[in-house]
Amino acid sequence: TVGEMSSTTIDHCVKYSNPNRQELSSVFNFHHLKVDYPDGEKWAKGKMDFHQLKEILMNWQLGIYEGGGWNAIFWCNHDQPRVVSRFGDDSSEELRQASAKTLAIALHMLQGTPYIYQGEEIGMTNPHFKSIEEYRDIESLNAFQYLKSQGYSEQHILEILDQKSRDNSRTPMQWDDSENAGFTSGESWIATADNYQKINVEQAMKDSESVLHTYKALINLRHQNDILTYGNIEPMYMDHNQLFVYRRHYRHQTWLIIANFSKDEVTLPDDLDISGDTIIQNGTVNQHKISGFGAIVIETAK
Repeated sequence: TVGEMSSTTIDHCVKYSNPNRQELSSVFNFHHLKVDYPDGEKWAKGKMDFHQLKEILMNWQLGIYEGGGWNAIFWCNHDQPRVVSRFGDDSSEELRQASAKTLAIALHMLQGTPYIYQGEEIGMTNPHFKSIEEYRDIESLNAFQYLKSQGYSEQHILEILDQKSRDNSRTPMQWDDSENAGFTSGESWIATADNYQKINVEQAMKDSESVLHTYKALINLRHQNDILTYGNIEPMYMDHNQLFVYRRHYRHQTWLIIANFSKDEVTLPDDLDISGDTIIQNGTVNQHKISGFGAIVIETAK
């Protein structure tokens, strides 16, 4: 069983999910998905607070681990925008693929049970609807009317919905490049994203470098390596403006995870030793630099 604990505390979630209490197997929390809410306001345009994102993820990783509970780790669900549009970059095909893979690596190396929301594994994006008539979600429609009554222009409200609407994750699954993305031969309840002819399961399965194959590799790693299930976590470089860095430790094993959350090439910290065996990699990484939206997992000596 998994509990949807939107705004509760680490202490409560430890109690809910500690096996000795026989209550829940794992818990979702949503604190990390409010880091782009300016002053706590959902219906406002806002950029991700990267430092806050890292702090929340690491606090929950450490707190749940130390308390003997169990996390459900995730970026997406039916109430959240697509993560590649939200915390990544879908402005070009190259950036979409790079950021989708890095977001996957950064999350799936954490402790807990990973959840993959339909379409996330092929890097589906927000649909970027152009008119309010394309939306179906009652929360979004109500927000449109409310913001309009507060004097916001329709264009500005549509820009907010483009970021925050739940409909961003509710468009039909993109199976192939046929009509309605192969989801139905009839009329779908909500429009398909315009990019379905390029972003779909059929194309992803053919491409050995696709987002889908990265997810498959991550699933295999989790099945084959106890460090991902049982290892503790060590946050690193928490004050860095672009890099999400942490270590996993289990018995005599150590894995180093580095993920660049920016589209720009970033210089690695001088004291960060990346020598060791590469487990999985996205983009280019050497001792000095990591490419935009690059990521690497290394088994190190310590």
